[in-house]
Amino acid sequence: MSKQDRGTEQALRRLEDTSPSVRLRAALDAGTAPDPRFVGKLVERCAVEPEFYVRDMLTWALTRHPSSATLPALLHEVRSECAQARSQALHTLSKIGDRQAWPAITRALLSDADDEVARSAWRAAVVLVPEGEEPRLAAALAAQLGRGERETQLSLSRALIALGEVIVPPLRAAMADPDPLVRGHAIATERLLRNPEAGFEFAIEEAKRIVVLGRTSQTSQE
Repeated sequence: MSKQDRGTEQALRRLEDTSPSVRLRAALDAGTAPDPRFVGKLVERCAVEPEFYVRDMLTWALTRHPSSATLPALLHEVRSECAQARSQALHTLSKIGDRQAWPAITRALLSDADDEVARSAWRAAVVLVPEGEEPRLAAALAAQLGRGERETQLSLSRALIALGEVIVPPLRAAMADPDPLVRGHAIATERLLRNPEAGFEFAIEEAKRIVVLGRTSQTSQE
């Protein structure tokens, strides 16, 4: 075995070290001196790495390799049964930004039962969407309005707003949804689209008032 091969093996082993700082350094080294032999292990570690900052470095290391080497492995991961594998692969695809990955962003991923996977899919979709596909993506994202806690809702609003004016028709449709959570989220997102400086908390509280007043007004007319 050559000295270079031994060095590669040692680097790959360090990615599995019990110490997070050693794994972080190994990921940094893998990105500093890209080598196609690192790709499989980097992707594999993304699926199981418990430390956020190490996962972030693993993603950075993958972005330093040619997309021709990383895309096949990442596209395989987005179909994994492991939620972290799907989420991290989608996150990495959004950082690489190669639109060849767009067909992998399915409706199933955009509506994944795991919030972290869905949020990663929303961010990746906005980055990778081809020209002309924005209205269809906007409709798919709008179907998720009202979902999850504030952090998840904010992620969805940001993804929608990044698409621009094409989101207005699906937002207006959602404002008539029988579910008050959907209506409120749609109203808040539309407010943020018009006034990005307002802040999500302000927009969502204002939306709640509008939903309540609308219901009260409707009740008084019956």
